[in-house]
Amino acid sequence: MGRWLSTLLLLTVTGGFAQAATVDNFSLLDQHGKAHELYYLADKKAIVIMAQGNGCPMVRNALPAFAEIRQQYQSKGVEFLLLNANLQDHRASILKEAKEFSIDLPILVDETQLIGAALELTRTAEVLVIDPRDWTIAYRGPVDDRLHYERRKPQAQQHYLRDALDAVIGGKPVAVSRRHVKGCIINFPERANQNRHQQISYSKTIAPLLMEKCVACHTPGGIGPWAMTDYTMILGFSPMIREVVRTKRMPPWHADPHIQQFREDNSLSVAETRTLIHWIEAGSPRGNGPDPLAALQMQADKWQLGAPDLVLKLPRFDVPATGIVDYQYPSVPNPLDRDVWVKAVAVKPGDRTVLHHLIVGSAREKPKENDLGAAFRNYLVTYAPGMDPYQYPENTGVLVPKGGYFSFQSHYTTSGKATSDETEVGLYFYDKPPENMLRHYSIVNFSLQIPPHAEAHEEAAYFYFENDATIYSLFPHAHYRGKSSLFEVVHPDGTRDPVLSVPSYDFNWQRMYTLAQPLKVAAGTKLLHRTTYDNSAKNPANPDPSLTVGWGEQSFEEMLYGSFMFQWDGETPDNPVHNRRRVRTAMGFGFRDKDMNGRLEPDELVGTDHQHMTENFDKFDSNSDGGLDMDEYLDARRQKVSANIEARSARQNEP
Repeated sequence: MGRWLSTLLLLTVTGGFAQAATVDNFSLLDQHGKAHELYYLADKKAIVIMAQGNGCPMVRNALPAFAEIRQQYQSKGVEFLLLNANLQDHRASILKEAKEFSIDLPILVDETQLIGAALELTRTAEVLVIDPRDWTIAYRGPVDDRLHYERRKPQAQQHYLRDALDAVIGGKPVAVSRRHVKGCIINFPERANQNRHQQISYSKTIAPLLMEKCVACHTPGGIGPWAMTDYTMILGFSPMIREVVRTKRMPPWHADPHIQQFREDNSLSVAETRTLIHWIEAGSPRGNGPDPLAALQMQADKWQLGAPDLVLKLPRFDVPATGIVDYQYPSVPNPLDRDVWVKAVAVKPGDRTVLHHLIVGSAREKPKENDLGAAFRNYLVTYAPGMDPYQYPENTGVLVPKGGYFSFQSHYTTSGKATSDETEVGLYFYDKPPENMLRHYSIVNFSLQIPPHAEAHEEAAYFYFENDATIYSLFPHAHYRGKSSLFEVVHPDGTRDPVLSVPSYDFNWQRMYTLAQPLKVAAGTKLLHRTTYDNSAKNPANPDPSLTVGWGEQSFEEMLYGSFMFQWDGETPDNPVHNRRRVRTAMGFGFRDKDMNGRLEPDELVGTDHQHMTENFDKFDSNSDGGLDMDEYLDARRQKVSANIEARSARQNEP
């Protein structure tokens, strides 16, 4: 379930000065890029939102009293937030203002102004008290009576916000539910343009926008629950479109746009969001002109990249109506009598409702039954719902030798109806070998432990680049408890840069995020992957909040899994750089190094497979710095393997 502070506020107003009847759910990002969803706070006694604006003296002077009330009422179950809907402010400037004035509250950034307008905000420093029992606005007005324009009282005599909170917590109506507020005027230009919203063209603006962002899934037989076949369908679903767009559940693109730009970004821009929502709120007028959706002929069973050079048909698999389905590891023979370089892969599920994910790779020999790693040995692609065909970077590919087998890992989830899946995989080849070799690896944490009832538990791991490399794409993965995900590069000098932030991870919509500009990293760089998990009862997808949750393949278990596509700079088929043993060692090193200092101390070497390292730590710590670096750790593992081989040989030679 997507948790992007999506912006949905349907306000029923009975008059120009009447209170809003209900506040519908909304989600926004704060100044740090963290997502906040209003209805996630349903267990609170009250929710307080103050309108904030950079440079406004009324806000700056009201914040100390606001913070004092927060200190007093937070323990009573009251949530405090700020909201910035100013056209002139943006996330970076809001963050700067927060640092300068020591604001430690989340400041929700309303870039579209849809929330602030729907809340009927007019001035900064205005405070709203929302009652989560019925989602009404119980109070609207100033914090107290201390502040006036160009002057202020030494002490407040009337404590409006405190009085309102006491009433709401006590289950009583607020004596005066609305008061005039003094603050800086917030400019909502669209309030004066509401008549023009009727003139937004369905034919020239709305339908083309839906065709660009939505129709690929919302087509007959597509993954979307209904097809956008004509205006009548759009009109009927308009209220639902409004809801899912303003809650940012749709389109299903969850990368924070303030961090990086990505290829095939199907999110709505700020302007597109405003236009679509304003058109719907104007009644979704049909207007003049042809209906582009009615004229569009799309079929979900077509290959998006055209006819593949090779189509692989997976064996039919029968999925029961209910229950847990074990991972499947099918393989099919490679029919090709020549080596090929793959440049793109497309997956066409037989039944999109049950195929949770599919991993595709190749092997020189037939994989053993239930070989968990077979699909990763010469990795080609991962498919998950919502993912587009993966086109490799220009002049970069994966070599698939002739003969052998294509290997798969498939995960099915039941849908309440027995069905069968016959998925197809389409491969596209280069005409001649590319210059660069594409590599894939994963950042994992097999030791993760998520405590019961934890709302925001973080786990992390990293991958260490021993050579210069270029990162092309990233794929965050978790299960039902996944809440947010972040990739950062930690440069050799210790500085950090975020690469991908997914503030509201949605298990139902997973994708590979391909960087618009590939990222060059120097040898010694770490790619750090963090995931936050919500194991509380407030997470509606949580199977059981009372459990301590560890690593597991099934969706009711959890994973910290962040895969990435990259190349070793300078690697060619004739000049290999990739060392599979060292890369696998780097993966294990990255989740054992809990303090992320690049060394494994004795307390990080847990488990029986590391007993020989702790018992002989001083021997392996060749530079005596108190920890094993990558080379020392690799040497220790190598010596253990040699010792195991010698012991096995000795046992075999015993009479």
